[in-house]
Amino acid sequence: MKHDLTPIQIDRIIEMAWEDRTTFDAIKFQFGLNEQDVIYLMRNQMKISSFKLWRKRVSGRKTKHQKKRNFIDGRFKCSRQKSISNNKISKR
Repeated sequence: MKHDLTPIQIDRIIEMAWEDRTTFDAIKFQFGLNEQDVIYLMRNQMKISSFKLWRKRVSGRKTKHQKKRNFIDGRFKCSRQKSISNNKISKR
């Protein structure tokens, strides 16, 4: 992975990766990381037990993949999630 990411960006990517309704497409749109890049980042930034828990959680989850969703309109973030000022998507 050859992306120069700040610690704040890395924290946000990890946060987005844990969110059930945030797709890998949304992460790619905002940070330019594809699913494999996100997996690599998660593996290197988290404890192995946390990484395994995350992988188990997202493996096969339809909501993490835009094309597999059974609904058309979705949000990049939960409506209960507080607004993040550095998030490009929240400023649309």
